[in-house]
Amino acid sequence: MSSEQPRATRRVALGVSYRGTAYKGWQSQAGGGTVQDALESALSAFATQPTRVMCAGRTDSGVHGINQVVHLDTRLQREPFSWVRGTNAFLPPDIAVQWAAEVPDGFHARQSAIGRRYTYILLEAPVRPALESGQVGWVFRPLEQAAMVAASACLIGEHDFSSFRSSQCQSPTPIKTLREIAIRRCGGSVERVPSSGNVDRRGILGPGAEGIYWRFDFEGTAFLHHMIRNLMGCLVAVGTGAQPVSWMQTVLDARDRKIAAPTFAPEGLYFLGPRYDEHWGLPSDVPAFHWLPD
Repeated sequence: MSSEQPRATRRVALGVSYRGTAYKGWQSQAGGGTVQDALESALSAFATQPTRVMCAGRTDSGVHGINQVVHLDTRLQREPFSWVRGTNAFLPPDIAVQWAAEVPDGFHARQSAIGRRYTYILLEAPVRPALESGQVGWVFRPLEQAAMVAASACLIGEHDFSSFRSSQCQSPTPIKTLREIAIRRCGGSVERVPSSGNVDRRGILGPGAEGIYWRFDFEGTAFLHHMIRNLMGCLVAVGTGAQPVSWMQTVLDARDRKIAAPTFAPEGLYFLGPRYDEHWGLPSDVPAFHWLPD
């Protein structure tokens, strides 16, 4: 007979996808209306007891989540597929649990993350989006890829990102590490700015093959409040020729939010999710990854 006792309380991790258009961001508020409020309400209904979650990274109003990871502690014993199907039965159509896994007590959705990834989808067109409204950012002036890539190079590595930080940011330090920025015109060329600072050009297509959507990928250890949207504002300013490539270094060195461009729109921003060490055994791919333009 085994001497091991079953765990009284289990820690369960969930992967959640959501469209942020109708919500006031991730974090729970007294008046409700957030993704966390909707998810905790559904989990509480499924578990028939109040249930709270901790997330890997909070998102702003209008920002979307592809593989947001949360964890919760519960005495309820259910198979992973039951957590997925049972919770989704109580969720609105624009939020869905993608996977569930029981994890050790030492796992923490936020603190165990070794990196975080975001993507910004941008439409370059003379007319504002209609079908894509709420799901893409928009710029009506042509963008120059080479200029944006060159301007991004100074951002790679550990820096004080105060110039790209919201006044409401609660991070104890503005010093963060950006590991990679990748900028591509979807269906066209890909230009990455990896940690080495060297630009990798691949997948160059012929004239006329490029699309009108842009994809900006960011990966780092952690991000400040509005950091990606403020970076996007500056990249678009360089890409449209409103500012020279060298201006990005000036903004970074200033450590002053007033020097940077206005905060860009939230609609095109997607939190792809956190990265964890492989030993946790958590899924890193969900269907929505393949829905994004590439």
